[in-house]
Amino acid sequence: MKTFSITDVGMVRQVNQDYVYTSDVPLGPLPNLFVVADGMGGHQAGDFASKYTVEVVRQELKQCGETDVEKALIRAIKKANKEIIKKASEDVHLKGMGTTIVVATIVRQMMYFANVGDSRLYLINQGITQLTKDHSLVEEMVRLGGIKPEEAKHHPDKNIITRAIGAKDAVEVDFYEHRLKRGDIILMCTDGLSNMVEDEELFHIVQGGRDIVEAGTALVSAAKENGGTDNIGVVLVEPFTDEVSIVC
Repeated sequence: MKTFSITDVGMVRQVNQDYVYTSDVPLGPLPNLFVVADGMGGHQAGDFASKYTVEVVRQELKQCGETDVEKALIRAIKKANKEIIKKASEDVHLKGMGTTIVVATIVRQMMYFANVGDSRLYLINQGITQLTKDHSLVEEMVRLGGIKPEEAKHHPDKNIITRAIGAKDAVEVDFYEHRLKRGDIILMCTDGLSNMVEDEELFHIVQGGRDIVEAGTALVSAAKENGGTDNIGVVLVEPFTDEVSIVC
């Protein structure tokens, strides 16, 4: 397995509220863990929310006695939601903070993943497929037939999300599983990338890189060249390689 992770503040924001985490060592029942989070909130609240959420998820998994991957991931995310709400109630500077999250683990040929919000997980091979579903206003509009999928990308309300860690006492987590095959590359990212770079271009950049390190760096550069209006968080995973390289 080979992984690469990177975040960038972008061209407009002053604070980087995106946080990424990768580990190829076991955490409780999971053999590895990959996380992308996109924080929100004034002052340093969004920065704190994304980093603290990932830390709670990591610690919860580390001490988890649950052997079922789905239950372990969902429990960890829900624990993070409770902790973010608790922290926000204790510190006025953290009031209203929240974060998106997308989490994945690979067990042999199976990938298990979960998300809350609009940070995404894509599968890249002969093409590119978004495997997660955005929890956003425009996604709901598409689902209900109010707008066409191609209109969602540039809709003025595209940044309004309908689920987030820290938004409500009870958080609904979407969980998925997908069988991987040789040649697959996993791309996890915040909307600072997906809003700036079209899916087709994401595909060509990843496939055109000499390796995922070059590809990940090129993805960030493309987002910045296209405006870089938000922070950019990226995790790339190449599951079936003999080489292990984790770069942050």
